[in-house]
Amino acid sequence: MNDDLKHWLEMLRSHDIDDRIVAVKTLQHLGDEETIDALIIALKDENTTVQKIAIAAIWEIANPVAIPALIECLSSTDADIRTEAASALNELITQEELLLLLDKLQSNDVNLQLNILVLLRKIHDIQFLPDILPFLESKNPELREAAVTTLRYINQLEKCPQALNLIFDQEASVRRATALTLEHLQDAEVITILCQALTNDSDWQVRRNAAKSLAIHANNQAISALEIALNDQHWQVRKSAAQALQKIPDIQVMPRLIQALTDEYADVRKEAAIALGNLAHPDVINPLQQALDDPDKEVSIQAQRAIQKIQTDRIVSREQ
Repeated sequence: MNDDLKHWLEMLRSHDIDDRIVAVKTLQHLGDEETIDALIIALKDENTTVQKIAIAAIWEIANPVAIPALIECLSSTDADIRTEAASALNELITQEELLLLLDKLQSNDVNLQLNILVLLRKIHDIQFLPDILPFLESKNPELREAAVTTLRYINQLEKCPQALNLIFDQEASVRRATALTLEHLQDAEVITILCQALTNDSDWQVRRNAAKSLAIHANNQAISALEIALNDQHWQVRKSAAQALQKIPDIQVMPRLIQALTDEYADVRKEAAIALGNLAHPDVINPLQQALDDPDKEVSIQAQRAIQKIQTDRIVSREQ
């Protein structure tokens, strides 16, 4: 360490907070790899301002040697420190730190566990699944939510029976996260429980997320539930249901989709027009023609496209 760095390191040990702030700001300005050790020392400073500057400096230098020290910051009592450290780690973490992360996951510090669960999403490795599963049954709803969300990021994960019941969790935030995670799973019960959530859950965001996941699955078993959801009291649920029905066109829902062309929300009317176009049934042309005069331009555009699609499909069908 050169003499200049030794000087700033000595200032980091000063009892005067102003001295320590000047020192850590100077180290940040230098942005040199040789400052890493001093910056790691600054991470343990009793003053949060010094810590935040040190985190920012380490983040800019991006040397993985500081990862263990940054992980310790995830246990800070200061929320801003935890947030800054997590953001820096999100840029630095790689597969090589997996074992370190899993080791820290065994701590009893909830803040640390929450942040580790988030950081694991950068790695995607199915080998850490056994370490995640216990958190699905945690008494802490934040941990349950974080764990079930992390499942979405695991490569090659097709089934996870332990996650399914979280769609009925007492906490709405956990149910919301689970409804989106079930989009990625292929367990036999997934469609059934998503349909239950779509039609019965008291939280509109859970219902919307369930509809979004059903759109990805595009399973005909969901048609009846999606038809019911077209009458949902919340417009975002109706919109998502219409989007899902675009993927699984069925004549059964034609009357309800036609009715949705008069929904009070333009987003719902637009998605209904697209879904009717995918039905490719001549009986929807007249309602779509009426939608050409919709006050929302995007609705009228989609209605026109739907009519053209149906007419083109009929011409092609005749030629065949």
